[in-house]
Amino acid sequence: MHQLIMKPLSATFSLVARCSRTNEVGVCVATAIPAVGSVVPYAEAGVGAIATQALTNVIYGTRGLELLRSGLSPQEALEIILREDSERESRQVIMIDVHGRTAAFTGKANVDWKGHLIGEDYVVAGNMLVSAQVIQAMAEAFETSGGELEERLLNALEAGQKAGGDKRGKRSAAVLVMKRPEYRGIRPFIDLRVEYDEDPVKELRRIFEAYKAWSI
Repeated sequence: MHQLIMKPLSATFSLVARCSRTNEVGVCVATAIPAVGSVVPYAEAGVGAIATQALTNVIYGTRGLELLRSGLSPQEALEIILREDSERESRQVIMIDVHGRTAAFTGKANVDWKGHLIGEDYVVAGNMLVSAQVIQAMAEAFETSGGELEERLLNALEAGQKAGGDKRGKRSAAVLVMKRPEYRGIRPFIDLRVEYDEDPVKELRRIFEAYKAWSI
């Protein structure tokens, strides 16, 4: 497995999801390192969504989508890439496809608190967090939120940050949403990033609300 394209992004919390009504897919993520949106979230309309974090290797995102596109399930795709990765125990990866099938992996070398949860139409994960409550709060917020997928993702990210988030602090955040399968090949519906801020999730919400007002 090619190992050159990677960037350490330990201490991250993220959620991948799909909307069962529209088959849209998306990712939200936040961390204590700058520019998380450039390496962790991956999504393709009509295919699925992936977050690759901890000792981040973008191959899980790029090849993962390729394997999903070929018809493999997220679990099958993840197992293929993990088998080829000598540093897999330093990875944390979550996947969902457009059909709602999921997969998750948290390597043993990740720093506590580390772990993931799989729910209906979503997977949430984090490492180097203050506690398990971070991803539990994200899961609850996603499950109970109404509205469009992007709003539910933002609500989940805010809940994770409110629960303590990354135990080293906060610096960047991102949300990525791809529309329905017929929009395949079109630019992302939403691809918003906060690269470096003292309160990145709050700033992401501000940008999201401004973008929403402009795009209506």
